[in-house]
Amino acid sequence: MPHPFPDQPINWRRQVLGHLDSLSAAGVTWLPNAPPLSLPPTLTEAPAAAAPPPPVTPAAAAGAEPAPASPLEQRRQALQMLAAEVKGCMKCPELASTRTQTVFADGPPGVELCFIGEAPGADEDAQGLPFVGAAGQLLNKIIAACGMKREEVYICNILKCRPPGNRTPLPIEASNCRGFLERQLELVQPKFICALGGSAAANLLQTTTPIGKLRGRFHDWRGIPVMVTYHPAYLLPHRSPEKKKDVWEDMKILLARMGRPVPART
Repeated sequence: MPHPFPDQPINWRRQVLGHLDSLSAAGVTWLPNAPPLSLPPTLTEAPAAAAPPPPVTPAAAAGAEPAPASPLEQRRQALQMLAAEVKGCMKCPELASTRTQTVFADGPPGVELCFIGEAPGADEDAQGLPFVGAAGQLLNKIIAACGMKREEVYICNILKCRPPGNRTPLPIEASNCRGFLERQLELVQPKFICALGGSAAANLLQTTTPIGKLRGRFHDWRGIPVMVTYHPAYLLPHRSPEKKKDVWEDMKILLARMGRPVPART
């Protein structure tokens, strides 16, 4: 009898032949037809089927994987998420019920200088941006006098909602907003901070020292140098415009610490 399965491994062939010899010895001379025998893959020498290749993405087709977002871009996105969280804040019932909108900030993360004011006013509440009214126009002039542009700095406030009648923020309101401010500054990571006005300085630095004793020298917030000066609203013609010279002296001290030249005043 010819040997069946000539191409199978010798141990498997030997087992089949042994079984056929046993049947022959027992007088069995024929076997019924049956479907072809399916051998387990482990008993054959056929190579395993190759796994299908992964789908080709546009970036892979171009020979490069998508670049991860830069740390600066990640911080920008985190600030957007924080702004959305602030927008839905209802911690201060009076402020939440009287505001037109929240006023988060103006400017990009990673700047060298951050200005922090007290709270939005009527113009800011209407436009959703800080320092856009009369005080904001004066702040723009201060920034320009320092040789910078508004888009090169970060501007925000202690409060993100306008207090009714532009009153001074209440301690509980500043406390409710402090977590937002701290997370904001941690994401912006300015190299210097300028606190505008006594309320901003008191809440940022957690001090009761009057602004007259705070200005003109540096303080510290989590390792960041802080200069305190008068709020631009305090310098308007109907209040104390003579204090502009004090603010300019503070700015010159700040610029020197930042390593920037002091522009000549025209």
